[in-house]
Amino acid sequence: MGGQPPVSARLPDFTWDVLDQAGKLAASHPDGPINLSMGTPVDPVPPVVRQALADGSDTPGYPLTAGSPSLRAAVTSWVARSCDATPDGLGVLPTIGSKELVAWLPTLLGIGPGDVVVIPRICYPTYEDGVRLAGATAVRADSLTAVGPSSRVRLVWVNSPGNPTGQVLPAAHLRKVVDWARERGAVVASDECYLPLGWDAEPVSILSEQVRGGSYDGLLAVHSLSKRSNLAGYRAGFVAGDPTLVGELLKVRKHAGMIVPAPVQAAMATALSDEAHADEQRERYRARRETLRAAFTGAGFEIEHSAAGLYLWATRGEDCWETVDWLARRGVLVAPGAFYGPGGQQHVRIAFTETDERVAAVADRLAT
Repeated sequence: MGGQPPVSARLPDFTWDVLDQAGKLAASHPDGPINLSMGTPVDPVPPVVRQALADGSDTPGYPLTAGSPSLRAAVTSWVARSCDATPDGLGVLPTIGSKELVAWLPTLLGIGPGDVVVIPRICYPTYEDGVRLAGATAVRADSLTAVGPSSRVRLVWVNSPGNPTGQVLPAAHLRKVVDWARERGAVVASDECYLPLGWDAEPVSILSEQVRGGSYDGLLAVHSLSKRSNLAGYRAGFVAGDPTLVGELLKVRKHAGMIVPAPVQAAMATALSDEAHADEQRERYRARRETLRAAFTGAGFEIEHSAAGLYLWATRGEDCWETVDWLARRGVLVAPGAFYGPGGQQHVRIAFTETDERVAAVADRLAT
């Protein structure tokens, strides 16, 4: 390799590999493990979506990187009604799940050494991974005043509802971020994968009129069908916003072969056009959330934020790894807050993605 370190040397150990030991401990429970860690959907893919995938399976030709006309129309329509966006002047582009775009967005935007990317203080690890892949510098900050007057900022990530905290950012806060970034010529990328899952607060998209101020300039919203439609296995996501930025992403992605398979595009179009299955899945998560909140608060945990999204952000006032171990001995696996930044060292993230039966068993295990 010519003496150069491998690309992987820029990255930390893969997040979930670090949890292997706790996973083995939880798996040793006589009644088996209850996995509330990664947030992997366990409910069935909606039949209407599966049928669309099957119907679209006879596609021997290459799919469009830009997405089929029916998919682009479905994405545009969904964003308009779910994000308070205006279809006119809106750029849309399918992605191979949302994680792929998050990881490669700095590189796709031409960000590199000497550039700064602002990420939330406690956040999804892939934001920082993407910065490292691009060779840029990540700055963790929830208040842009803490960033200072630097002209090196090229990209600002916001995440509402937040992963892992479930915190919802008010429209006024998002508008300040947009104004700050536009003054500096920076892009704002908003991870909105949990936007449909508001519980105690109503999440607002960065594409909403009250945030964007009549223009999509410099704005990108990232969405996923993994949780809304149980399509994590399909790798189905999309980005919407500034048509110039979306056009630039498309140009690069054409060369790189970053294409969503045609059958998946057909399934996505159907999923985005059908709200019935999404409403049903949302109610499943609502019920599991209530059960888990009662179980963990009953066991002495304090729940913070968690107003929206797919997780509870909980603490016992101790190092997160001690909490992970305490729960693993009871056959319950959760994610340590340290995965999401130094500010999460005393918290754990608890996912709603287990079956109703397994979720109902949590309270009894925590009582032992």
